[in-house]
Amino acid sequence: MSSTPKHVAIIMDGNGRWAQQRGLPRLAGHEAGSKSIERCVQACLDTGVQYLTLYAFSSENWKRPALEVNGLMLLLENFLNQKRDEMVREGIRLHHIGRIHELPSVCQRKLREAMEATASNTKLHFTLALSYSGRTEILDAVQSLACDAAAGKLDPNAITAEVFESRLNTAGIPDPDLLIRTSGEMRISNFLLWQLSYTEIHVTKKFWPEFDREDFLAALEDYKSRSRRFGGV
Repeated sequence: MSSTPKHVAIIMDGNGRWAQQRGLPRLAGHEAGSKSIERCVQACLDTGVQYLTLYAFSSENWKRPALEVNGLMLLLENFLNQKRDEMVREGIRLHHIGRIHELPSVCQRKLREAMEATASNTKLHFTLALSYSGRTEILDAVQSLACDAAAGKLDPNAITAEVFESRLNTAGIPDPDLLIRTSGEMRISNFLLWQLSYTEIHVTKKFWPEFDREDFLAALEDYKSRSRRFGGV
């Protein structure tokens, strides 16, 4: 029997469909989904989960209508404004993965301010994947290693899994023990492709705005019932 997962990652899916079923604009689904984030963060604090990583905005999401993208960026800005002081008080350290330079300048600034304000916190490492792509992350790491090898700074034969991981966005963060995906979709959607190699996966048909504390706890119980062999017998 496994213990409580150290690191939980979540693909927050179904905001748009939740809103559509209710005759609401898609942004209403994203706004409702922000409440689920708050519930999951609190559940992590209560249960001892040390790392929480949320797939908040993928590189592919930039292809969505400008009205929706702009609304999502405003939601991000408001979230950082409203929750920064709370994260400081609760011992939450904020991280990000992805290409932060692709975000609007105000979001970049608010994100950096929140990360600096929470830099000394250790109770929960809370990571937002923003403008993130698993394939791009791997390619960026390969290019970084190739540049060092070409400059004579790195022996190609010395490139181990640990060296490669040090060039990923998640360097210093343990691989997820548990991945939760909402809305019933059975795919990982270009999320943490390297890091999820041996992660246990829990899928629920609930849309993200419906995902509550009890659903999170049910996912933890499902994880505890698994036998993790990491390729062993």
